[in-house]
Amino acid sequence: MTTRGKILIGLLLVGILYFGINKLIASNTLFKKADTQSVMLNSIELPTATGGNRANIVVPLAPLPGTAPADKGTPLTWEVMAWNSQMAGMLANGGPRSTMGSAAAANGLDMQIVRQDDVSKMQADLVKNALDLQSNPATPGLIVSIMGDGLPGFSAVQTELKKAGTQLQIIPYSVGKSFGEDKLMGPKEWLDNPKTALGKTVACYLRDGDQNIALKWCADNGLKVNPDETTYDPEAVNFMAASDFLVAAEKYILGKPEARTKVVNGKNTGVKVDVVADAVATWTPGDVNIAKQRGGLVNIVSTKDYSNQMPNIMVTTKRWYDAHPKEVMGLMTAFAVAGDQVKSHPEALSRAADIEATVYGDQDKPGAYWLKYYKGVSEADRNGEVVELGGSKAFNFSDNLSLFGLDEGGTNIYAAVYKTFGDVQSKLYPKELPSYVPLNEMLDLKPLQQLQTQYKGKALAPAETQQFAAGDEIRQSVSKRAWNIEFNSGQSSFTPAAERELNQLFNDLVVAGRLKVAVHGHTDNTGDPSRNQQLSEDRAMAVQHWLETKSHSAFPDGRIQVYAHGATEPVASNATPDGKAKNRRVEVVLGN
Repeated sequence: MTTRGKILIGLLLVGILYFGINKLIASNTLFKKADTQSVMLNSIELPTATGGNRANIVVPLAPLPGTAPADKGTPLTWEVMAWNSQMAGMLANGGPRSTMGSAAAANGLDMQIVRQDDVSKMQADLVKNALDLQSNPATPGLIVSIMGDGLPGFSAVQTELKKAGTQLQIIPYSVGKSFGEDKLMGPKEWLDNPKTALGKTVACYLRDGDQNIALKWCADNGLKVNPDETTYDPEAVNFMAASDFLVAAEKYILGKPEARTKVVNGKNTGVKVDVVADAVATWTPGDVNIAKQRGGLVNIVSTKDYSNQMPNIMVTTKRWYDAHPKEVMGLMTAFAVAGDQVKSHPEALSRAADIEATVYGDQDKPGAYWLKYYKGVSEADRNGEVVELGGSKAFNFSDNLSLFGLDEGGTNIYAAVYKTFGDVQSKLYPKELPSYVPLNEMLDLKPLQQLQTQYKGKALAPAETQQFAAGDEIRQSVSKRAWNIEFNSGQSSFTPAAERELNQLFNDLVVAGRLKVAVHGHTDNTGDPSRNQQLSEDRAMAVQHWLETKSHSAFPDGRIQVYAHGATEPVASNATPDGKAKNRRVEVVLGN
C-alpha cells in the first residue's frame, strides 16, 4: 500500500473514532453517572444509596403517591386509632383508600384506612370479620393497629375468635412507635420524690398502653398500686377509669370529684371520700389539651423514656393471614418503602401528615397539627410551665429487624415488651385478664425473614440506635428500685433462684431502651468494711456482665454504670437477720 493510501485509511479511522465517541458521550453511555442502587421487593423498588458506610446511607426521594383511588387490588380494611405512629402506613396507602402511585396499590392492595379509637369495637370487628370470612372467603380482610404493650390485654378476644374457628395473628411488621406521645403527666414534685404520688389518683383508659406507663413507673419506683378503681387507698397510687384517652385528660381539666370508699391495708373502712384526677396517663392530643386548657402537670415519664414500650402492632385473624400470604408480603413491602421515605424526606412526612388528618377527620386539626406533634415540641402550658408534647417515630425495614430480634446479635425487643406488660396486667387484674395468649401462638416471623433474605447483601438504610457515652452520669432520675437478686454467701456468683429476677430485670430494662442504667451494689455490715466494699462492686459488676452478655444490642457500651457502696447505705437495721437481708441488695436507677 502506498504512503498516500495509509494516510487516507488513518484519517478515516480517526473520523470514525471521533464521531463514535461523541455519539457515546451524547447518549451519556460512556461517562454515565453510576445509577442509584435499588432493592427489588415484589413489585416495588426500595431505593438505597450506592456503597459507603451503612450509617451514611441516604434514601432518594421517590415520587409521592397520587390522590385518585387506584380502584384495583385485593380489598382490605385497616382500623387505626388517632395515633401518630402510623405516618409510614399513611404514606404507603396514599389516602384513606389506596391511591394511584401508592406503594400499597403497587403491591396489589386496595386498602381502606378507618379511624377507630374504641378497643372493644376493634375486638368485636375482628370477631365479625372472622365469621364473615368463614361463610364467604372473598370477604375483605380486617387488620387493626393497637399499642404493642396493650396486646396482652387485647388478646382476651382470643376466646371469641376460637369460637369462630380461628385466632389472633400478628402482622410481623410495625410501621412505627410512640416516642414521647404517650405519657404519665403529674405534679412536678413527683419527679423529685415519686413517693408523693402515694394517695393520689391517675385518670386513664384502664388496662391499656397509657396505664401501662403509669404502672411501670410505679413498679420501677417500688410504689404500691390500688388495682380497684372503685375504691381509694391513701397509701397507694389510685386510678380513675375513663372511656378513652381524651376523656382521661378531660377528667383532670374539669376537676370533677368522684365518690370512693376508703380502704386501708386492703380492708374497706366504710368511709366515703371524694377524689379528683391529680394526674393523667394519656397521649396526643390529650396531653396538648391538658397543657392548653388547664396546665399544672409535667411529664413524669413517657415513651421517650420507655422507648421500646409502644410499637404499633397490627393484628388480624389467622384465617385471613393464612389465606393471603401474598397480601401479607405486599403490605409489609409497602410499609418498608414508605418507612424510609417518611424517615428521610420532609416532603414525604408532610404528605403523610395530610393523609393522616383526612383519615382522622378532625376538621380543626389539619396535617400541620399532626406533623408538629409527630416531631414533638416543648411548649409553655397555660401556667407558663414548659412541657414536652407529642413525639412519635416511623420504622423502616432495619428498625423492624431490630424490633423482632432478626438483626445480627439482636434481641427480640417486642417479646420482652409483651411479657413485661402481660405479667403486669394479669397480676393486677386477675379477674379481667387471668391469662394472656403466648406470643409465639400469634407471631410468625417467616414473612419478615423472607424479606430479609431478599434484602441480603444490599445496602439498607440503618435502624435507629441509641448511643451512650461511658462517662456521662445520670442527671435526671426516672426511677429507683431495689432488686432481690440472690448471690451465694460472701460471693458475687448468682444462686439458681436469681435467674427469674434477672430475667425480669432484663425485660424491664429492654423496655426502657433509651435510659441509662446505674447498678448500685450494697452489703450488710458483716465482716471487713473494705471486703464489703469490694464485694458490693463485684456483685454490681456481675449484674452488668449478665445483662451485657445476654444482649449487647440492648446494653451497648456505656449504657450501664456500676457503683459500689459496701455497707455505707443501709435501708434497715443490721441488728436483725431480716434487716441484714434487706441491706444486701442491688439497686437499679434509670435516668437520662
